[in-house]
Amino acid sequence: EAQLVESGGGLVQPGGSLRLSCAASGFTFDDWPMSWVRQAPGKGLEWVSTISWNGGDTYYAEAMKGRFTISRDNAKNTLYLQMNSLKPEDTAVYYCNVRENGINYWGKGTLVTVSS
Repeated sequence: EAQLVESGGGLVQPGGSLRLSCAASGFTFDDWPMSWVRQAPGKGLEWVSTISWNGGDTYYAEAMKGRFTISRDNAKNTLYLQMNSLKPEDTAVYYCNVRENGINYWGKGTLVTVSS
């Protein structure tokens, strides 16, 4: 069964940067696209970004374009999200996600708080 473990969250000031990581195991990592999804306090899930199996194609929600960069290292079974120019509205729990054979798997998430 797929297991995903996010890390790298924390408190950052507006305009700052963070790099999130997601360590994957229990499935063939380089067979599947991977995504980041977030949930702000009191709100529903919001898709952030998706990357193809080989990293050749990336997709972003409009609000993240130009500020966030998704990447992956298939040799390390690790997914990344570089977040720059962070805003208070980026405050959320960020989850790593894979949909393997029609089943969605999620990590426990990592909290990002953007505040002065």
